Amino acid sequence: MGATAGAVWGRAEQQDFRSRVRGTLLGVAVGDAFGAPVDGLDLDGIREEHGAEGLTDLAPAYGRRGAVTHLTQLSLFSVDGLIRAQVRRDTGAWHPPTDLHRAYRRWAATQRDWGPDLRRKDDGWLAHEEWLYVRRDAPKALLLGLGDETMGTPEAPKNPSERGAEAAARSAPFGLLVGWEPQLVAQLAVECAAQTHGHPTGYLAAGAYAVIVHGLARGESLDAAVQRALALLVARPGHPPVTEALQHALGAVRQGLPTPARVTELIGEGTAEGLVAASVYCALVGEDVRHGLRLAVNHDGPSAATGALTGGLLGALHGETALPPAWLAELEGRATLLELADDFAMEMTQGPALHGPAGSSPGWLARYPRA
Repeated sequence: MGATAGAVWGRAEQQDFRSRVRGTLLGVAVGDAFGAPVDGLDLDGIREEHGAEGLTDLAPAYGRRGAVTHLTQLSLFSVDGLIRAQVRRDTGAWHPPTDLHRAYRRWAATQRDWGPDLRRKDDGWLAHEEWLYVRRDAPKALLLGLGDETMGTPEAPKNPSERGAEAAARSAPFGLLVGWEPQLVAQLAVECAAQTHGHPTGYLAAGAYAVIVHGLARGESLDAAVQRALALLVARPGHPPVTEALQHALGAVRQGLPTPARVTELIGEGTAEGLVAASVYCALVGEDVRHGLRLAVNHDGPSAATGALTGGLLGALHGETALPPAWLAELEGRATLLELADDFAMEMTQGPALHGPAGSSPGWLARYPRA
């Protein structure tokens, strides 16, 4: 597994990176929250409930506007696990999939416990956030995959027939490892996806999505980032469904004005490769972030996952300031998202000043324990 490069970050580079980190995490959450109220409805049902144009603004879900689902919750724990991996590296231990698995197990505890257990000092600060202790329709594959201490791997995956998009939707943070080589980003996303989604389509779609976010976070165009993902995928067994779906998405861009029917066609059976392809399409053809997200949720497929995947791409591409401010104002957990995003950006750009063999910040180790 690779390491974050030791390049010196200038102020402008740090600010751009932080904006893309914030944009990615907030984008995932905004897309998730936008799609959540109509998740499970077909286009006719959406129009019946919200008018001929479909859903155009945040609507109530889980008792409030701006509520997020398990997709955002897990993305937060992806970030937490990545920071913990960097911190634990000081001990000589370096196996990020293990740190991610522990982080996802901390998320699984939020789905069964009534609230934070402050006696568990090794949990760090994120697992003590009370608002995360709500159940937001997490599918059985996630709960089963993380239901015991055995970690799934690509060689011995959990849920080997699971092709859902949940693993891809929590993989945007892997793309923010801008000091890593793309193939290592893909490998980490694949290994972590296999902890819950063991079908090659499920974990390869996660790898592809992470590599696309990685290209965007490094300043590439979306088309170039997708081409890089395609080039990396072809060497992996079981890639054709994912590569064909992404190529279909690129081809659809040239087929006239975007329509809900075209998004629905790209989504197909609603498995990971279709949702990642649809998110790429929506991000490519959207006139702006709001339009891209409207395309991503108004169709016959899963709206929350497509919204989250599209939001992650648009946030990484444009940064936080491009996201609809009125939606951010109502977004559940925004303070936590921003705090975690800034911690991640600080760790990746200034980690040696926070912890290392010569000495560490006690406050940082309290937030991200080495255990």
